[in-house]
Amino acid sequence: MNKIGDFGIALAIFCIFETFGTLEFSVVFSIVPYMVDETLNILGIYIDNITFISLLLFLGAIGKSAQLGLHT
Repeated sequence: MNKIGDFGIALAIFCIFETFGTLEFSVVFSIVPYMVDETLNILGIYIDNITFISLLLFLGAIGKSAQLGLHT
């Protein structure tokens, strides 16, 4: 189950870099208010970039700590 967490965090990091162009916290947090209306098309479903990144980070966190059904 740890691999699910790794995959979620890795995908979230990739999406953060793709969306903001950097991984520096101060820069990302200063750009976030301007990216609120940006959407991402995933298999014909439109979802906000910020929401998608947040869900991936959440998946990574629960996968790495083996919570919410991701434990054996």
